[in-house]
Amino acid sequence: MKSLSIQSLLLMFSSIILLFQFSCNTSEENEIVEYETAVDQWPEITKESKPWTRWWWMGSAVDKENIDYLLEEYERVGLGGVEIAPIYGAKGYEDRYLDFLSEEWIAVLNHTVSKASELNMGVDMTLGTGWPFGGPQVRMEHAASKMIVQEYEISEGQRDLEIVQRKRNEREPDAILINVIGTFKNGERKDLHDLRFGNVIENLPEDLEKVQALYFAKTEQKVKRAAPGGEGFTLDHFFKTAVNNYLESFDKAFDNAYPDIRSFYNDSFEVYGADFTADFLVEFEERRGYDLKMMLSELTDNTGDEKSIRVKSDYRETLHELLLENFTENWTAWAKAKGKKTKNQAHGSPGNLLDIYGAVDIPECETFGSSYFPIPGLRRDSADIRNVDPDPIMLKFASSAAHLTGKNLVSCETFTWLGEHFKSSFSQMKPELDQTFLAGINHVFYHGVTYSPQDVQFPGWLFYASLNLTQHNSLWEHFSEFNQYIARTQSVLQSGMPDNELLVYWPVYDVWANPKGMMELISVHHIDRWLHPTEFYKQSKQLMDLGYSVDFISDKMIAESDIKNGEIKTHENANTAKALIIPKVEFMPLETLEDILTLAKNGAKVIFQEKPRDIPGLQDLEEKREKFSTLWNETGLDKNTEVAWGKGKLIFSKNIASSLEKEEIHREGISETGLKFIKRKIGSDKYYFIVNHSANTINRKINFLTQSENAIIMNPLNGKMGLAKSQRDGKYLGVALHLEPGESLIVRTTNQKSEQIAGWGYHAAPISNIEINSDWKITFGPNGGPNLPKEQQMENLEPWTNQGDKDADFYSGRGTYSGSFEFELDQSLNYTLNFSSIHESAKVWINGKYAGQAWSLPYKLDVSEFLIQGKNDIKIEVANLMANHMRYLDINKIPWRNYHEINFVNIDYKPFDASSWDVMPSGLGGKLEIRGFKK
Repeated sequence: MKSLSIQSLLLMFSSIILLFQFSCNTSEENEIVEYETAVDQWPEITKESKPWTRWWWMGSAVDKENIDYLLEEYERVGLGGVEIAPIYGAKGYEDRYLDFLSEEWIAVLNHTVSKASELNMGVDMTLGTGWPFGGPQVRMEHAASKMIVQEYEISEGQRDLEIVQRKRNEREPDAILINVIGTFKNGERKDLHDLRFGNVIENLPEDLEKVQALYFAKTEQKVKRAAPGGEGFTLDHFFKTAVNNYLESFDKAFDNAYPDIRSFYNDSFEVYGADFTADFLVEFEERRGYDLKMMLSELTDNTGDEKSIRVKSDYRETLHELLLENFTENWTAWAKAKGKKTKNQAHGSPGNLLDIYGAVDIPECETFGSSYFPIPGLRRDSADIRNVDPDPIMLKFASSAAHLTGKNLVSCETFTWLGEHFKSSFSQMKPELDQTFLAGINHVFYHGVTYSPQDVQFPGWLFYASLNLTQHNSLWEHFSEFNQYIARTQSVLQSGMPDNELLVYWPVYDVWANPKGMMELISVHHIDRWLHPTEFYKQSKQLMDLGYSVDFISDKMIAESDIKNGEIKTHENANTAKALIIPKVEFMPLETLEDILTLAKNGAKVIFQEKPRDIPGLQDLEEKREKFSTLWNETGLDKNTEVAWGKGKLIFSKNIASSLEKEEIHREGISETGLKFIKRKIGSDKYYFIVNHSANTINRKINFLTQSENAIIMNPLNGKMGLAKSQRDGKYLGVALHLEPGESLIVRTTNQKSEQIAGWGYHAAPISNIEINSDWKITFGPNGGPNLPKEQQMENLEPWTNQGDKDADFYSGRGTYSGSFEFELDQSLNYTLNFSSIHESAKVWINGKYAGQAWSLPYKLDVSEFLIQGKNDIKIEVANLMANHMRYLDINKIPWRNYHEINFVNIDYKPFDASSWDVMPSGLGGKLEIRGFKK
């Protein structure tokens, strides 16, 4: 046998690597894969890395011709997929409505999926219409259910009692009386069924003190914003028979021949008042070990009595288990059997968010409202925002669940009520978007785009609570580069795997111990109650602010974890974590403490902020308490700040950060500067997505915790990359970075080298600063309205609004500034074009060549390759907002709001009216400068 040459061996090795990379690229998109890519390339832009959108089918008034047109438009501007959500329709178009799941509706759905596939786009589908799940296939016995408890005080000498349902109104249906429980003066409780004759209790015992009647009732909630053919009762998510019946109705409608959609989708749990189900009492007793109907007094008590708190916790835990098992896991298994995925919003449900998010293929969170960022020049009018701030820690419940269960994609319903209708710009969207990326989101869904046929004039069909980025929006022709920014960023954030070194235990039993009410909905709108006051939140935020990367872990996830090389591994496809943090906890199950100590015994590092105060629940309380106390005492943490425990270590510390440093679990140096980051690892390399949300420019060396020798800077705005100035400093790699307020960059640390990559062009200290002065001409069109304004001439750069032209004040569309200027070109410099203000997005051509689009703060473009010596021509096309055109419609009382159900509301859910709005500035303003920097 001939020996192989070195070249042959290298060629063979390269082929194996390429084959491996190909196999990774063709694996399922939500499976975490880890391999190295060439440092001179961005990761591949796939349909998953592009942004997707919820696609409102109003009245399901859809047809194949418009489907083709709209999908082609969406693909043209850079959308990667759509999520079909049928809802109520526009009035006057009822003859176009298609009933949900009718043969005609399914035919259009099949056509949609086929057309999307032709365009390399994906399709998801809401499994119902409107929200939540429900419809005409939900019979009354399978509709959302609730518990009613009525109390009767027994007076001295009373011999009988008639139990009568106390109805809120005459329309309330009869509930089923399932139990009557008597409480006696000695405290004993008995079921009084032997004394019942219908609804009358006869021969009341003399020592009877109180009677409680337990009813099984229906919430009567119907599907909200239902589409034609989708009207009906909301599903009982806790009842497996009801869920299976609901799913089988889709099998029947599709004859089990489902189109090639990617996933079925479920919105946030908005099943109001649903706190019971048909077999709840049986399930409760099997799971919790006692009879709930004998604890109705404790269940309905709101005084904070300890026994009451324990019963409530058991009740809420049972609801969680039924929702998880009978709906979420059941639904996901059903979808998987059909080759489909599930995408689910767990928030708002009465359950452990981490476990419910983790039970589906694509966990999805939601941003609602707008955040405050101190970025200079960022518009945030208090009249146009809701009084709610999205919290990135809330978003991390979804990303943590994905990270710890080995799923790669984490989606987000993005920009819900970011601002008042028609007033949201790309520059306002970007900081909010970057904040979701920093929380671990890597699969953005716009909320949303409305199907609007070509024959419906401006403003087209609109949804009452969304961003309304449709083809009628004046920003539409500038949408593509915004989407490219997302696609580049998500291509990185979908690569490799998370690189979070800490796990923080979320004590859901503390949430379930709320003494008030019965069902505890863990919603995004009440984080000030269940999240912000907790030590879990404070410790997590502090660790993140210090430069640590964290994921949140549940009791179930701890139980399913293992140890690999002294680190905690929660799933075969998950990253390993260096330590488990247990913040101050009121209630921790005995089993969880046992699981934590088992992890430590096998090699984990565990840091307790305090000893857990107690165990939850009522069953075998004293026995479990004693075992818990004995187990804790065995650790020796009451007397020692740290103890060896098997192969691992237990640490007792009020200062978690200092204990981490002592254990040589180091933090990133990035956060010391005020910058925010998230990191991914890909082989031995790391990607860092870095954002400056502060008011200050950051221009300094940043310490990256990596063994790599080199750093590549990548700009997701334009796709440019370059070799950073860097130097090793002990365990850190110091990298020179310059980020102005609002900027984001990606840094890849690596030991790979490439001669294809030039040095990064730093724009820190300008050598020259030249203001462009020109006689500006502004022309309008080609589209826009209500009327195209006349051409304007300006000596100074100003908006085209408030210049005395009413047509220009009402105009929404594109206006083009044209001019020329003289320039002294210095070949030793790089140049940027810097705008003071843009309302709202600007495309620039210099000397006939496209130089880029400025749409986010800071408004600047690298124009080094476009400038010439002497005279330079410049053309700047500006797209403004829809607001001024909408103002025109309402001032002139031109009807456009004409929808069934909610019609159209403003950000405060009051009737929408733009007639009192001020004119929104449109165009350019301030200075336009060219700044020169040394190469």
